[in-house]
Amino acid sequence: MNPIISIPLNWLPHGEGLPLPARQTEGAAGMDLRAALGEGEELVLAPGQRGLVPCGFAMALPEGHEAQVRPRSGLAVHHGVTVLNAPGTIDADYRGEVMVPLINLGQDAFVVRRGDRIAQMVVAPVSAAIFQTEAKLDATERGNKGFGSTGRGSGL
Repeated sequence: MNPIISIPLNWLPHGEGLPLPARQTEGAAGMDLRAALGEGEELVLAPGQRGLVPCGFAMALPEGHEAQVRPRSGLAVHHGVTVLNAPGTIDADYRGEVMVPLINLGQDAFVVRRGDRIAQMVVAPVSAAIFQTEAKLDATERGNKGFGSTGRGSGL
């Protein structure tokens, strides 16, 4: 079992009363994020339209971690609604409100209401990396073959 980390969370006034981000099943990787719109407020995304949806909280991720904001598969499959910059990264030093940029790639308008599950968030460790200039890189079987070179799936 992976270790559980504790993440301090601060509700903003418009997020109070919403459930904490949480996994819906024991084996789920992502925690659902909910829309923190006002009571009775709606955000209507027409086909092709994008909007920034507030989640109503800020958090303090532990150093060495990030939170990835990812689409919910049900919204993508059933409505064509996805996270615009998926996966979006929330850095450990960010203390502002968690917000989700949604885009409606579907054919019908999509309505977001308070408390709707709009995305999922996965907290993951990150490695600090530095680059070193090298005159030559080690050889691999693949070499410089890219974009579809390992299979026929892309048609390239």
